[in-house]
Amino acid sequence: MKSTLLLITTAFTFTQALAWQAPHPLPWSRPGPGAVRAPCPMLNTLANHGFLPHDGKNISEARTVQALGRALNIEKELSQFLFEKALTTNPHTNATTFSLNDLSRHNLLEHDASLSRQDAYFGDNHDFNQTIFDETRSYWPHPVIDIQAAALSRQARVNTSIAKNPTYNMSELGLDFSYGETAAYILILGDKDFGKVNRSWVEYLFENERLPVELGWTRHNETITSDDLNTMLEKVVNTTSTSYNKRSEIVRRGGMHTETWHT
Repeated sequence: MKSTLLLITTAFTFTQALAWQAPHPLPWSRPGPGAVRAPCPMLNTLANHGFLPHDGKNISEARTVQALGRALNIEKELSQFLFEKALTTNPHTNATTFSLNDLSRHNLLEHDASLSRQDAYFGDNHDFNQTIFDETRSYWPHPVIDIQAAALSRQARVNTSIAKNPTYNMSELGLDFSYGETAAYILILGDKDFGKVNRSWVEYLFENERLPVELGWTRHNETITSDDLNTMLEKVVNTTSTSYNKRSEIVRRGGMHTETWHT
C-alpha cells in the first residue's frame, strides 16, 4: 500500500495558519513534462495545487511543513514526523529532500493492498487505478462514509491482495500506514469527532487528485494534531475485524503519528 500521508516553512505563525483561506478558485494544474508523482493521492493533490513543488521533486522539510499547514491545517510536529518518514525513501545517503516518486519504493512506506493502486507485484504501484478504487468505494453504499464502511473497504482490499498477490506482504510499518491512511482521509476531509466524511469529497480527491473545494469542502479551522490522527486510527483499528492482540499492538505503538495518505 502506500506511504501515507508529508511536507514546508516556519515563517508562518500559528495565527497565520488559522487565518489562511483557500483562494477561489484554488489554483490547480496537471503534472507537466518531467514531473513526478507518488502512490499517495493527497501528496499528489498538494503538488497539483502548488502547495508542494509542482514537479514533485526535491521537497524540503520546510516546504513540507508549510504545505501541510497551509493546505490542511496540520500541526508542525506531525508534518515534521511525516517528512522524516518520507526522507527514508530517498535512496541517496544523507539526503535532505525527497521526491514524490521516491515514495513508490516497495515495502518502505509503500505497501500492498492500497485503496487506489495496484500491488507492486503487478507492475505499476504508483498511478491511480480505477478498477482498484472501484472495489474500495463499492463498500461505501451511502452518501456519507462512516468508520464501519471505511474500515470494511480497507479490509476488503487486504483480503483481495492476499487472495491474488502471491508475494503479498505487510510489514508492521506498512500495517500502521494502511490503517493511518484510512484514518487520515476521514480526519482531513470529514468530521473528526463523529468519524464521518462526505463520500463525494473522498471520491473527488482520489479520482482527480484535487481538493474538493468546488464541492463545498473547506479546511478545518482547528489544527489537526498527532493525537487527532491516533484517535481516529484507533477507531478504524477497533472497528476492523482483527485479533485483539494485533489491535492492542498497533494502538500501544502509538499508531501512525501521521498522515493519510498513501492509499
